[in-house]
Amino acid sequence: MAHQVFSFEPPERFVAGTVGPPGERTFYLQARGGGRLVSVVLEKVQVTLLAEKLEELLAEAHQRFNLELPGPSQDPPDNEPLETPVDEEFRVGTLGLAFDVENNTIIIEAIAVDETAEFDTETDTPSGDDDEAAVPSISDDLDRLRVRLTPAAVRDFIDRAKRVISAGRPPCPLCGQPLDASGHLCPRHNGYHRR
Repeated sequence: MAHQVFSFEPPERFVAGTVGPPGERTFYLQARGGGRLVSVVLEKVQVTLLAEKLEELLAEAHQRFNLELPGPSQDPPDNEPLETPVDEEFRVGTLGLAFDVENNTIIIEAIAVDETAEFDTETDTPSGDDDEAAVPSISDDLDRLRVRLTPAAVRDFIDRAKRVISAGRPPCPLCGQPLDASGHLCPRHNGYHRR
């Protein structure tokens, strides 16, 4: 089956967002442009890492290529919900980042989970010869979402992603695990229920 590349260079809107109540949220990346709306599912930790790595990429591009870092946006922050319909195109397995020196833009690529990859359950590496690299190569036959953003758009994406991440359940002050409305079994209290 042919794979799809959903390319937005640049998108009219590119955001991280959620559907569902805290504790049961599903995280999405959503891109809109050219009359298209594409939503892909990913894990909360992937959104967190994407925001962190984008900040690192901006700082490195500033240091290595004299990229002018964007200041605070003059526009009001985008706190709008995800656009509907939120139809999952695919589940993200791999995220890739690149800095285009010629255009001073950042490319983000979200690549679908490779459900055909075979892993050795004892070593968590792809099965095959021992001489091969432990990291599996990413197949070109996987669906992907590719966006090209200006540094200012990346800054706006990072700021919103941080707001989305922190809008979940509050952490337990003792162990840091998320608190449900009913509390949780806190390991720092030897398993006693904490509210």
